[in-house]
Amino acid sequence: MSGPFDALRTQLLGAAEALAGGPATLPDILSGIVDDVDHALREPLEIFPVCHHSPASALAMVRRLREKQPKVIYLELCEDLTPLLTELRNCRLPVALQAFASELDGFPKESAPLSVIAPITEASAEYQAISYALETPGVELVLVDRSTDHVFQWQPDASAAHDQPEEAEDDLHGDAVGVEIGDLRPRFAELEEHLLHHGRVRHWSEWWDQYVEQPLAGADYDTYRQVMVLIGSLFRRLAPHDTRRYASDEDRERYMWTRIRQHLAANDLDRADALYVCGAFHAASRLAEVGSEPGTPDFDITPRTATKWLYGLIPSSHSAIEAQFGLAPGSVSIAAATWQKNLGRTRLKPFQLAGQKGRKPARLPAPVAAPGPVEDQLTGYLSGPPALDGLDEEELRGWCVDIVRLARRNGYLASTADAIAVFETSILLAGMRGRARPTPYDFQDAAVTCIEKDTVPGRRDVRRLCEILLGGDRVGQVGYDALPPLARDVYDRLAPLGLNLEQRSIQRALLDLAARPELAACSRLLWMLRYLLPDHAVRPIMGSRKLGERHIQESWDLDLGRHQRTIIELGYEGVTVEQVLEQRLRRAAWDPKATAATALTAVEDSLLFLDSPRLTDELGARAVELLAAERTVDEAPAVLRRIRRLLAHYRATTPVLPAWCESFVRTGYAHYCTLLPTAFVADDTGVRQVGAMLGFLFSMESLALSLGCDRAQLELAVRQSHPEHPAKIALLWAALHQLGALPLAGLRATVDDLLGNPLVVPAFPQYVAGFIQSLESVPRLAPFVVETLSKAFARLPDPILLPWLPTLITTLKDQAAELVPVLTREAGRTFPGTLPAVDSWVAPWNAPPRKPRATAPAAAPARGAAGTLLAAHPSSTDAVAGLLGCAGEWSAAPEGATGTAVAALLAAHPQPAEAVALLV
Repeated sequence: MSGPFDALRTQLLGAAEALAGGPATLPDILSGIVDDVDHALREPLEIFPVCHHSPASALAMVRRLREKQPKVIYLELCEDLTPLLTELRNCRLPVALQAFASELDGFPKESAPLSVIAPITEASAEYQAISYALETPGVELVLVDRSTDHVFQWQPDASAAHDQPEEAEDDLHGDAVGVEIGDLRPRFAELEEHLLHHGRVRHWSEWWDQYVEQPLAGADYDTYRQVMVLIGSLFRRLAPHDTRRYASDEDRERYMWTRIRQHLAANDLDRADALYVCGAFHAASRLAEVGSEPGTPDFDITPRTATKWLYGLIPSSHSAIEAQFGLAPGSVSIAAATWQKNLGRTRLKPFQLAGQKGRKPARLPAPVAAPGPVEDQLTGYLSGPPALDGLDEEELRGWCVDIVRLARRNGYLASTADAIAVFETSILLAGMRGRARPTPYDFQDAAVTCIEKDTVPGRRDVRRLCEILLGGDRVGQVGYDALPPLARDVYDRLAPLGLNLEQRSIQRALLDLAARPELAACSRLLWMLRYLLPDHAVRPIMGSRKLGERHIQESWDLDLGRHQRTIIELGYEGVTVEQVLEQRLRRAAWDPKATAATALTAVEDSLLFLDSPRLTDELGARAVELLAAERTVDEAPAVLRRIRRLLAHYRATTPVLPAWCESFVRTGYAHYCTLLPTAFVADDTGVRQVGAMLGFLFSMESLALSLGCDRAQLELAVRQSHPEHPAKIALLWAALHQLGALPLAGLRATVDDLLGNPLVVPAFPQYVAGFIQSLESVPRLAPFVVETLSKAFARLPDPILLPWLPTLITTLKDQAAELVPVLTREAGRTFPGTLPAVDSWVAPWNAPPRKPRATAPAAAPARGAAGTLLAAHPSSTDAVAGLLGCAGEWSAAPEGATGTAVAALLAAHPQPAEAVALLV
């Protein structure tokens, strides 16, 4: 059966035969791509092949929609993103459609959260199709690609979906998986390298712009369609067929055509009134399941998992799209500029959604009659050179003048001579690359060559300045009405600040809480956002949030405009910021890897940010549970630091301690007493951890004993400890001293013996580190530690002391850095404060013992009526003295020590005694 492409097929096969030394598969490839074009054009349901963010595809889409005016548009986009399309009216493009899931059911838990994004720009065919369908009455838009759930079902490993290219500077897409329409790039590395080499270009985006975009910008629809299917077929046939990606693409094609046939049958539609928009790679498919004929076999679509997906819009940018999909920097901005230029040249009116800036209602002309038989447009297109525009001197001159002006603003010493040099170099480079008209890429290379010198004076280099000049990194924004409830609530609650929070710049917020108490709610919200958002989104300049602190003035730097995506994704986790924060705290406390310190951190955060005693008690109970289950003491320093802070807070604000605090102290006392002997001898337990355990036991001892703990348990634990490491030995000595088993004199004598033993001197810094760690549990040893260090510096000779000092410094830095200030303050109290006083100063430990003062014999106390009574009956007093272990003697009663003086006083003044008698 003859067809319109027989002549082209014959010509290509003749060329293949002429290449006698070529591969045997060359005739099959050349004839196959022609067959693919013929097959795609014979499909009754019109296929519109596109390339992602291609101005030529967008122009062809505008023309075809005005001519055909289809009633149904099938679009290659995740089918569950349909409800988001109407929200595009409330946004400033570019934005991205997003599906987000943080609680997974059916996927590995460690891969959470999962996110899929589909960027939308004005210079894209999909946006033109969406705008036409939503703004034209009676037109239905049907998304037919796999759902976001199937995107991860078809991934070999859901966690591998996060292995994306390096993100853009704004990080607008995060680690989301990008979905694009029409990924037209060779998957055969040798082919791409060949095209770039012979095209005299640096990267694929420049090749595509030079050899596809510009020739197709003004081509008719038939030529555009045939060329795009031809390119898609070529890349498809040369792509490796044994990869997961190729298999996934084939499953996507089966999926989309199955959905199309189901929709056609369910609505009894005429295929002539429909248009199928898909990537050119998929348009050339020849699978058995591809086609709109009723008898075509369907694809078995697996059900979705139970994962609950949340949907929304997030801001995007040209640079974020380029980084997401591996495009050359500036290529999307250049595409946007090319789109605007072609619109002005062709005077086409693009389709726009209501609410978009500069939108004017478009009038559709009468639809064009159905096209006639397919004619071969490829032969003429492939046989001749592409019809490129000639040199536009006015445009190039304007670029050169503007780039010099922009360079001077950014610190470059550029002049008019540089503008002339850029102009001439652009033409020269275009000629060397076989171009009649310099492209933006030629101009960019010329500007870098002529203007940029050895160094970049500012933040932006010349290449970046060219991108700004040629279109800039346009950043989209999601409108207020399209935001999730949480994001709208944040904007509403921060409205009293009087700032434009949608502005993409840092704004300073000053909160005078004393003069304007109503701003306290804003301050509380800002601190919660500080906890939930990245560091640069909300940054405090003045003020802090700690237990027991209350500031009357605060200052903030707010950059919410550039972090709108993170606020929107918070809305996927809850309705209010408080709800999200509570979920985060619960998730942290009940995480399988959570420790008691983690739970105590959650308790402290709940006290700081949430006024919820119920939540705080639940987190505290979880901390008790985790502490009892721990088998290591790695987190002991953090536990001690946090429980001390929490106990101080409760003692200052509440009449009684919460039940969970008492339970935590009781559990911790028993827990650390049990683990103490093992921790002393374990090699993997550090000195800091053992010191923190002793700090918990000794500092919480009085409270623990009042709650029913037994001190004998601590004494037994200390006596059962037999450490071998010098620092731990010093900790044990400090613990024995605290328990009264080792007096200070004995401890001083032991240290003196260490200093006198030359075999122990090299390890003496470890003993010092242990003593310094003991200050956590026995702070009254601070004078003794100062004394120990002073004796070491005084007694050790220089050959031993000088090599010994670096070891001492590094040991203190590594093991006791946070306690050195305590030691420094004690040294400041011990040593003289002035230089002249040093000469006459004698160290307290070197001072001679003081002689006891001579005391006069104590006079016998005056014995009154009570003394006379006790002297008359001494047996009871002697018995009490015997119980107390006091030995004493009875003194003789002084003469005249009777009660007559008292009786005489009462007789002289009887009125008080009579008044007392009346009362009794």
